[in-house]
Amino acid sequence: MENQRTLADGLRLGIRALVCTAVGGTALITVATVASVLGPVLALDLYTPPVAAWWTVFTAIAVQGVPFLLLGTVVSAAIGAFVPERVFTRLLPRNQALGVPVAGAAGVVLPGCECASVPVAGSLIRRGVAPAAALAFLLSAPAINPVVLVATSIAFPGQPEMVLGRLLASLAAAVVMGWLWARFGQERWLRPPGKPSATGGGLRGFAHGLQHDFLHAGGFLVLGAAAAATFNIAVPRSVLDVFTGSPWLSVLLLALLAVVLCVCSEADAFVAASLSGFSPTARLTFMVVGPMVDLKLIALQAGTFGRAFAVRFASVTWVVAVACAALVGWWLL
Repeated sequence: MENQRTLADGLRLGIRALVCTAVGGTALITVATVASVLGPVLALDLYTPPVAAWWTVFTAIAVQGVPFLLLGTVVSAAIGAFVPERVFTRLLPRNQALGVPVAGAAGVVLPGCECASVPVAGSLIRRGVAPAAALAFLLSAPAINPVVLVATSIAFPGQPEMVLGRLLASLAAAVVMGWLWARFGQERWLRPPGKPSATGGGLRGFAHGLQHDFLHAGGFLVLGAAAAATFNIAVPRSVLDVFTGSPWLSVLLLALLAVVLCVCSEADAFVAASLSGFSPTARLTFMVVGPMVDLKLIALQAGTFGRAFAVRFASVTWVVAVACAALVGWWLL
């Protein structure tokens, strides 16, 4: 009787989470669509065409990004609730040199945003996975999973080289960082991650994870879309010409912008596609750096592994990610 009651409660929680998420996603798309229609009309009535242009860019990014954000958070919550952590520890070799590329490639099978990768990496380390392998997984999972790659292909239609470039550059950066940690990382820099708060597994854990991930990542998507639209409209063309005229300055500018905007990896391709004044290599750099180094990730890493780790790891990761994206972009794009 007790088991039946628990199962019924879990089913109700799961159904409630799915309904809330579906309604929330539909509401976001509806609001953005209505805003895209009314915003330009209002802006034209007020004789402010730049505001109309801002609404157009903002809604284009939001409407395109929400479905992939929803899909990614559903899959990520399902994996976190129903896939035992021991599956990962059994698949990864104990040897760090071999475990790093395997862990980096394993990021393909975990759809989800970068926010989810930090607690997963902490769980792997607690279960005995070599830190270098866990950190490679942390960097690769939000950057090369199927949801992100499909979103990139839709954001850049007819440009398969952009999808391939993102895959190669992100995987290379994750593996290089894992090997660097295996060679130069100090145990005293990495604070052992504490045990997470008990949220339960099964349907209850799925409902909790889905609600948290969707609301958390959805907020960053909206902020990122607003920031990208503001950047496109507010920054004078003369200022952009200084950066767009130089391939290296444009790469560095978008690499820094990726850190500040904190756009979810499942939607950042649409933001990058909107930055049409920049070179393909610069936009590739934006998509490679963002899922690996941004302000919210640095905060999450500091809270999970300690400030000493976060400062060192984020700084070196930024340099490695920019270098890998620039090399791949120069070769492929």
